[in-house]
Amino acid sequence: MTTTYSESSTDRVPGRAWTIRLTGHADRTATLTCSTAGCRMPARSRDLAALRAFAARHAAAHAKAATVRPHASCRCRADHCETHADFKVRCSGGVVLIVRHDPSVGQVWSVEEVCEACAPLVPHALVVARSVRPRPVAAAPDQPTGAQVPGPARPSVPGGFSSAGAPGEGAPDTGPRRRRAPRTPHRRPGHER
Repeated sequence: MTTTYSESSTDRVPGRAWTIRLTGHADRTATLTCSTAGCRMPARSRDLAALRAFAARHAAAHAKAATVRPHASCRCRADHCETHADFKVRCSGGVVLIVRHDPSVGQVWSVEEVCEACAPLVPHALVVARSVRPRPVAAAPDQPTGAQVPGPARPSVPGGFSSAGAPGEGAPDTGPRRRRAPRTPHRRPGHER
């Protein structure tokens, strides 16, 4: 049976979590597993440093590939906020994506969608992405939108990046520039001209 979630603004979808686990064996080897079945993990190995480095990169890859969903519910709440049991807080705010790794344990890496209230309370967590709130639906072009006047368009920079402070190449410089005060030469005493 497949369950499909609606993308309407009122429906919440469960927060996602990915867990990468390093498991040791009696013969002094270790294996890595990921909660996502489709992930390819390295073979059983004695090189724990290489496996730990791979696990950290794998968690970062999950975090980079994931798009934070603005209508996701807090994954921490689904676990009854056990990761920050000392601090009781009501889940609220937007959704953020955290990467969590406790260096004292060193065997589990987690990537989770949690709320903004829980994120700073989760120990050893780093916020790596925030959800983009959906923009309100704009009025039709034939309907006036009141006193909104569009501002000047900023020129873009090649590569999809733009700089808010610098004009684009070939754009006229319309803003005032700060003038540097004229420098007076510093003269040492006794060396006058």
